Amino acid sequence: MTTTPEPPATGEEAPATLAAAEAALPTEAERRLHPLSWVFVLLSQIGQMLLPLLAVAIFGARGEDSIRFALLMIVLAVLLAAAIWRYLTFTYRIGEDSVFVRSGVLERSLRQIPFSRIHDVALHQNLLHRLFGVAEVRLESAGGSRPEARMQVLALPEALALEQVIRRRSRPEPAPAAQAGDAAPAAPEARTLLTLPPGEVVRLGLVSNRGMVVVAGGFAVLMQVLPDDIAGDLLNRYAGEAFGYASHLAATWMQRAAAAALLLALALLALRLLSVALALVQYHGFRLVEDGRRLSVERGLLTRTRNSAPRRRIQAWTLHETPLHRLLRRRALHVDTAVISRGNELRGLSELAPIAAPETCDGLVRHLAGLDAWPPARWAPLHRRAWLRLLLPGALFAAALAAGLSWWFGAWGLLGLLWLPWSALVAVQHARRAGYALDARMLAVREGWWSRHWRFAEIDKLQALRLRRSPLDRWSGMASLWLDTAGAGAMSPPLRIRHLPVEEAQALLERLNAAVSRRRLRW
Repeated sequence: MTTTPEPPATGEEAPATLAAAEAALPTEAERRLHPLSWVFVLLSQIGQMLLPLLAVAIFGARGEDSIRFALLMIVLAVLLAAAIWRYLTFTYRIGEDSVFVRSGVLERSLRQIPFSRIHDVALHQNLLHRLFGVAEVRLESAGGSRPEARMQVLALPEALALEQVIRRRSRPEPAPAAQAGDAAPAAPEARTLLTLPPGEVVRLGLVSNRGMVVVAGGFAVLMQVLPDDIAGDLLNRYAGEAFGYASHLAATWMQRAAAAALLLALALLALRLLSVALALVQYHGFRLVEDGRRLSVERGLLTRTRNSAPRRRIQAWTLHETPLHRLLRRRALHVDTAVISRGNELRGLSELAPIAAPETCDGLVRHLAGLDAWPPARWAPLHRRAWLRLLLPGALFAAALAAGLSWWFGAWGLLGLLWLPWSALVAVQHARRAGYALDARMLAVREGWWSRHWRFAEIDKLQALRLRRSPLDRWSGMASLWLDTAGAGAMSPPLRIRHLPVEEAQALLERLNAAVSRRRLRW
């Protein structure tokens, strides 16, 4: 899947050189947003109120709701005025080493963002942006709960030029030539490290649960927006019709069970097809590009996004695979950067390889992390009784399941205990595979058997170390080591080494603490 370099797929090519980009954006010149920026700000605000507006349109047509409808119209008028006001008061300029953003009239704000502190430059284009030839630009820094600057919107050539200026000026200055006549070293050309053809995107949809997430979110929204009696009636009616239709096709209980299983299989198939459709929309044209020390990811069919960040900003790495990944001989590679995600909004560079062959993911890790060998040749094991600790949650679930089923079905409910052998198998296999590897530069941890992940980080990126022992740990002579890095998202597994012999955990903590104390934290 490694290909030759291609031009950006945003609709126009980026300026070829820093000089061309700087010519398009003169230093110290105040610049406004695009003249239509107020339209996109207004639409963004309306999008946040879309569900209340729909609820009013459907259920608020009666006379008693006319006041509520009028209030919403007033809110829309206020939002329109605020959008126009933002356009009139928002300016930015490029300095020698920073971007300056000025906004507000009554309360003036001047924000200075050094190029060296900008971790991610994100370009966002939906269909409407592409129709008018504009893009939204977001400048992200480390640890911020929101973008340092959100330029909504700029003309596309101006957005590309701004991205180019920030990317080039944020690099360290090249070392001077050894002799006066020596030419300065040329900047390395950008090259594409990974692309996802449509077949790979289809595989990504098959292994993901995006369809289930969308359906669950839709149900949650309907339950919040619709009145309780209407939402409950709709759910009961359609669920009753579905199961009633299945029962009508069968005469015996075995036939009814088969019909219900068929309906369930059709529902799961529909969810997978929805996941494939969402993956095609979100990951169409995916490209991972290396431009010197900076990485860029571009993707999207209807809404086109491009995120970029310096490679040194990567704080931790995660390789992940599920049984479906292994069936398709694929794996995923994600990274944590020092940019925090807020809510469900994905910010920063996170997915280097949403899906790829295992050897491709390993090659990307070796190249981008600068490792001589990956995966490690030797993994240190866990405590010899770690499988008992891993079995405990499954055993408790099996007991609770058997008790609940026995209350409903009597002695037949004891079949719930069949979950226990499966839990024992998973615990034994997990304990056999789990382990950690440590060298002078990197700490790596692997966990799981049914679903597996490898989590690793450079020692220079570690920020905090914790030794944790629960009462059960103290009784069994075990301990767990938890390690913190910047930018770990809610979807990232924790960097931890669980169920070690307590002496080994304490020795590992002392070794890591000594290494971290001597080294400078690298963001």
